[in-house]
Order: sequence, then C-alpha cells, then structure tokens
Amino acid sequence: MEKQDLEIMGGNSEVVHYERQGLPLYIRTADLEQFTGKRAACHWHDDLEWIHILDGTMNYSVNGRKLPLKVGDSLLVNGRQMHYGYGEGGCRFLCILFHPSLFGDNQVLRQEYVRPVLENPALEYLYFDGEEEEGRKTGKALRRMAEFKEAGEMAYEMDVIGWMCLLWAEILRKTDVGGGVCPAGEREDRAAQKEMVSFICRHYGEPLSLEAIAAAGHVSRSKCCQIFRKYVGQSPVEFLNAYRLKVGRNLLRDTERNVTEIATVCGFSHLSYFSRQFAAAYGRTPREYRRGAKKCEK
Repeated sequence: MEKQDLEIMGGNSEVVHYERQGLPLYIRTADLEQFTGKRAACHWHDDLEWIHILDGTMNYSVNGRKLPLKVGDSLLVNGRQMHYGYGEGGCRFLCILFHPSLFGDNQVLRQEYVRPVLENPALEYLYFDGEEEEGRKTGKALRRMAEFKEAGEMAYEMDVIGWMCLLWAEILRKTDVGGGVCPAGEREDRAAQKEMVSFICRHYGEPLSLEAIAAAGHVSRSKCCQIFRKYVGQSPVEFLNAYRLKVGRNLLRDTERNVTEIATVCGFSHLSYFSRQFAAAYGRTPREYRRGAKKCEK
C-alpha cells in the first residue's frame, strides 16, 4: 500500500483538496497505516475537522494535548489548531473537513452562532464519547454524511450541509461556547511554534542550526526543544529531517531530477545520509521509491 502524507504549505498549513472547487467540504475514510510511521504530520488549517473512529484506536494531539480515541468516539478540532493523529496499531477513521463559510454568509447567523466557536481561544476541540448518548448521536450523523458522499447522488452536498447544521445546532445548545481565555504563556508558545515551523518550511534547503530555528521563534534553544516536543511530538531536528524527506519524496515522484540533486536541494550534504534516512522513513531507497511511483502511473 502506498504510504500517504498530508500536503503541507510553507507555513505548515495543510492544503485541503475539497470535493469540488468552490465548495469547502472534504470527506474521506482512511486508515492510519496509510501514513508514514502511522503518524500524520503536525499541521493546521482554517477549516474545522471532524474525526470519527470506525475501527481500532488512535491517539490525537491538539496543541500538545494528547487524546486517546476508541471506536465510536468523535472529535471536532477547531480551526487554526495544531493537530495530528498517531498510533501503534491499525485504525480506520472518518475525516470530515469543512470551512465555516459552508454555513452561508448571513451576518446574523455568523455573528451569533459561528464566530463564538471560532473566536473562543479556549475552545480548541470538542470530544464526544462513543459510549454516551450524545457521542452515539454525533457518530451516527458523521457516518450519515459519509454515506451521502459515498452514494454520490445529485445534490448530496445539500444533505451533508443539512446534517452539519443540525449537528452544529446541537453543539451550540449543549456546549459552553462563550468567550474563553487562553493563558498568555501558552498563547506565546503557540505563536513561537508556528513561526519556527514556518521558518523551517521556508529554509529547509539551507544549513539550519538549532540556534537559527530558535531565533525564528524568539526563544532559547531549550525552550525551542520544549515547544516542539509539546506541540509537534518531535525535536526540531527530527521535524526538519522529516520535512526534508517529505519534500524529497515529492521531487522523486513528480520531477526528473537525479537523486543527488534532490538530496542537495532538500538540504542533505551527503547522498548516502539522504538515502539511509529515506529508506528508514519510507521502507525503500530513493531510487526504489521512484521506480515504484512510475509503475503506479502506468
């Protein structure tokens, strides 16, 4: 099975490929085993994201908060939160992303029912236990949306939007979505983390030191490492190498550049080191990966 990874933009914001251009909706069923190392990349996006566990278990991180998810559980991640899923075994899950604009542009509805959720700094996510009635109802609604998409009938998007609105109304009635306060220290750490990740994504091809990464976030080296461990689950160097390898994999698949040139472009000084790291991450050498990718195109 071909390994998958999220497509990430320069600021580590995920590129969301919607079902249809101009309609901010994405619905997919996936398996954690499809991701390299059974771990999605730490990322963020403006869209809200629903995760519903269909089989197995998964750990989920939202701004460094670790959440164990089991069969039937659902999780709504608010927009612009750093998050990723990971695990040890297999986990089949449903992922639904939607932009708030899906609810329409009526200013009254947006002001009263959408912005209180989006602009609450303390509302990072909402967890729904699949063993409780509310969690079961939430999971049923999410699975129903996936069924509409799978059936592919004309105007299925309207069915999905209808269920999404019903689910949103239930959340508003049962959850305190009023203004919250994010501790100043945590707010500053999140801002520093995004600055450092963005710096890496812009300069990955250059020689980068821990000092340079920390300076991008205006923090010390030790604070830099602490923030990365908390929000990304990796050290700064581990994240840098993983990002370089991801870029290298895309270049192997999508360009005709030779392997040595790709290694250099991605910031690796030695081809042998690039090859070893690539094989450890993807289970194949760069040349083997390229041959496999080209076979898939035929």
